[in-house]
Amino acid sequence: MKLENEIAALEAILFASGEPMEAERLAEALGADPEHPLEIAQVAAMAAQLAAYLDETGSGMQLLQLSGSYQLATRPEHAQAIKTALEVKRNTPLSNAAMEALTIIAYNQPVTKGFVERVRGVDSGSVVNTLVERGLLEEAGRIEVPGRPVTYRTTAHFLRTFGLQSLSDLPPLPTETEPDLFEVETEEGDFPAESNEADQPEETMDNLETVEADEHTEA
Repeated sequence: MKLENEIAALEAILFASGEPMEAERLAEALGADPEHPLEIAQVAAMAAQLAAYLDETGSGMQLLQLSGSYQLATRPEHAQAIKTALEVKRNTPLSNAAMEALTIIAYNQPVTKGFVERVRGVDSGSVVNTLVERGLLEEAGRIEVPGRPVTYRTTAHFLRTFGLQSLSDLPPLPTETEPDLFEVETEEGDFPAESNEADQPEETMDNLETVEADEHTEA
């Protein structure tokens, strides 16, 4: 069975997204142009063909339908292999880039990848994805602006790893050494105007780097 170009495009979109995507958004993306989206029924038919293809070829991926949305996910029978692979990865030290991104998010959460990239001045998508894979970050929802960007926040695993009881235990930022670390110009959609953690102390990367990480797997 060979995938038609549109169905292959659907597979690529869902793989790149890594999360459920609404049929309406898929219809817009797969249409000839934004003004001429596909019908929802067409998206459903394409999704059915993709699901059949994944089943017939013995792929390690499966297509899930979740309340009008679609998502690519790994099959349950491969869970142990995935867990083993990710645990090995989790036990490797974080790179300087990952520590920098983690620091930015920890003291400004919830924020988008775009905000992190603006602070660091370089593309940060892969570093943020690594931190999510390591269980140190999680999605915190979407901002209701064009594109609906995903925001990220730290997890309970982050607190355990760095020996913190809560985010209020983060050491304060020595403003005399890094006064403008997070004073960057932002664009609409970078992060919500109101944040539950808005009053948190600031921090430099050096502070977190001095905390000994305990990355043991939970019992």
